[in-house]
Amino acid sequence: MGKSNTHTDDNTKVDSKTNEQVATPSLFKVLMHNDDYTTMEFVVDILRQVFRKSETEAEQIMLTIHFQGVGYCGTFPHAIAEAKADQARLQARKAGFPLRCTLEEA
Repeated sequence: MGKSNTHTDDNTKVDSKTNEQVATPSLFKVLMHNDDYTTMEFVVDILRQVFRKSETEAEQIMLTIHFQGVGYCGTFPHAIAEAKADQARLQARKAGFPLRCTLEEA
């Protein structure tokens, strides 16, 4: 019996991609709640600094919080939402305010 030679072309590319499914992270809304102590100016400052809102947008959100009891600050992946809510709470505590932020799955 003779040898069987299998010739492979060195330029042949094998597509070895796997069907990986990339999971999109769950998104969470950050909500800020009204209280009787945190000043409107402080809430606007937090919305501008932590949530990167414009002056006008921050004022509108602050008024929503004041009149409706809760306001929407943004939607983010869980880790970012949690970090922003923690940062807002930490700054509020340092300033002596009981500001409350919560997360809600979007």
